[in-house]
Amino acid sequence: MTALNDIREFLAAEFPHSPCSVESIDTKSAIVRYRVDQHSLRPGGTVSGPVLMTTADVGLYAAILGEIGIVALAVTTNLNINFLRKPIANKDIIGKCTLIKVGRQLIIGEVALYSEGDDRMVAHAVGTYAVPTV
Repeated sequence: MTALNDIREFLAAEFPHSPCSVESIDTKSAIVRYRVDQHSLRPGGTVSGPVLMTTADVGLYAAILGEIGIVALAVTTNLNINFLRKPIANKDIIGKCTLIKVGRQLIIGEVALYSEGDDRMVAHAVGTYAVPTV
């Protein structure tokens, strides 16, 4: 398993302006945070769909890097998201990712998304990543 600090350093170097941070890495799992600010909101005062999708994608990527090591060319091939309820506008988005299948070429995972401090899921995503063959 790749160390949390190694993943944080890699993501900070490759995505220096990202509002996402990796909170924890465990076996086949990760928790990420998207720092919500005024630019994260859409008309109507709710967190935008792209913010939720970004959080899910970063959660998947972090969990994958934790599981297989730093593989920069692992890429999203599919991301399906269901929006379940309106997120709290002034709260960070927390993504809890679990990898379902780790294959040689494809990795599938799911991400439960929450407004910080609320245990009701605001969205659920399932994604697939392609891992380059060496």
